[in-house]
Amino acid sequence: MKQTQQISAALNCHPIRIIEPGNRAHAAVAMILEEQPNGLNILFIQRSTNENDYWSDQIGFPGGRREGGDVTPRDTAERETWEEIGLDLSAAHYLGRLSDIAPGGLQIVVSCFVYAMKPHPVLYPDKREIADVLWVPARELDSPDRRSHVEFPVRGRLRKFPALKLRDGREPPLWGLTYRLLRNFNKVIHGAINRDRYLYEEAR
Repeated sequence: MKQTQQISAALNCHPIRIIEPGNRAHAAVAMILEEQPNGLNILFIQRSTNENDYWSDQIGFPGGRREGGDVTPRDTAERETWEEIGLDLSAAHYLGRLSDIAPGGLQIVVSCFVYAMKPHPVLYPDKREIADVLWVPARELDSPDRRSHVEFPVRGRLRKFPALKLRDGREPPLWGLTYRLLRNFNKVIHGAINRDRYLYEEAR
């Protein structure tokens, strides 16, 4: 519980950048943390293969585009999580949100909301949308052995993007929007830890 309290404090004292979507689509995702005695796990999904889905087969967080019945982006994240993996986030501990991101080349704004769950929540993935659900120890995502890259065509040129290998590496690497959200999450958390350590040392 102490870890999630620290994360909540870090998220809620960090200035949040809200991006108005304007004519762009607005999507929202949920970063879900599972509390375990030896640390936190982070939930990822692997999307089902679908030639009509831009994110087909990719690793990410549960979420999707905002719909007319969604009052706020957080409503979108919670609705999509229920529809995709059968997880009711109203029973979760809401920790805060990250700054919005608007990736270049994509007409979309993405909001990310962070939650903590008790261990082993029951999940019901919708196989039409979700091929797999993965719980990955947060501490392992900093391992150099998990670092990788992907090549993706951008404006007719192949570009390299940083990526992470999850579990045994048989699933696709994590990259793109989800990689950026994880990076931003780590910056907020580690920045708060370093700031608190500095203030403690100054007060001694």
